[in-house]
Amino acid sequence: MAAVSAGQSKVLLVSLGGTITMTSGAGPGIVPTLTGADLVRAVPALAEVAEIEAVSPFRLPGPSLTFAHLREVARLLNERLAGDIAGAIVVQGTDTIEETAFVLDCLVGGDKPVIVTGAMRGAEAPGADGPANLLASAIVATSLAARGLGTLVVLNETIHAARFVQKASTFLPSTFASLSGGPLGSVIEGAARINLRVTRSAVIVGGDTGTDQPVALITAALGDDGRMLAGLPALGYRGLVIEAMGVGHVPAAMVEALANLTEIFPVVLSSRVASGSVFAKTYGFSGSETDLLGRGLIPGGALGGLKARLLLSLLLGAGLQGQPLRDAFLRMALPSA
Repeated sequence: MAAVSAGQSKVLLVSLGGTITMTSGAGPGIVPTLTGADLVRAVPALAEVAEIEAVSPFRLPGPSLTFAHLREVARLLNERLAGDIAGAIVVQGTDTIEETAFVLDCLVGGDKPVIVTGAMRGAEAPGADGPANLLASAIVATSLAARGLGTLVVLNETIHAARFVQKASTFLPSTFASLSGGPLGSVIEGAARINLRVTRSAVIVGGDTGTDQPVALITAALGDDGRMLAGLPALGYRGLVIEAMGVGHVPAAMVEALANLTEIFPVVLSSRVASGSVFAKTYGFSGSETDLLGRGLIPGGALGGLKARLLLSLLLGAGLQGQPLRDAFLRMALPSA
């Protein structure tokens, strides 16, 4: 690795595993084997951007990460970002990057950049995209232009806000898209070019030390009568996000069951559509957004079901209930309203 320049920015790299760390294992397929230090050594150009400190608290595929893992990462980031590091990079599997980035955006304070990145191709694959993504992430993590934007996702030279980013392809290196808000910028000629800025929502107080609170996520579908809804409280769920059709509609047969659940725990109305917000006052039929919100459901705004579920669980885990929880959810789901 090239020598580090005097006075160079310091960046913390936290490796959690994922495809970017995967090589051939003893059995079929690739598995997480590389550490954060291994990743840094494989990209000598990183030394020209920043002094990288690599830690590897976990070595897991993206689907195996939990709230407990992410709270631990958030505590580490809050502690280290309060010191002399310029920013941080979190490396993980792309399967859950949109979720991890949103959780960290809700839990990590301050204005220093936190970048979540990974790779669509394993480290041994021809055209592996991990090295380029790491280099682009380091460039954004040390950029003054990226400050105050919260947690960002950087892959394929594109910079996304945590609240908007979604995985849109199962195989393309350009998998991530921000359909509701558009990407914030790009990495061009070794610099972060920020074209759009987002209003960051508040950090959840006590969220990084909270407890696990299971929240169900159910998608409404043609002909669904909601028969599974009544069983959710007995299964231990503390809340529900319903991914409704269109702007917030469900079959009329589901309405009573959803209304009953609002008497037991918070129910958030989201949409199964990839972009756009749920409505509040346009349609009036049974099962419409007006009907459901009138029965006590909480509007999810432009948050898709995945992120609405995360936010509701984090707020519950931080001890919020009733109207304070509803108010906090609305502030964070609709930060510019």
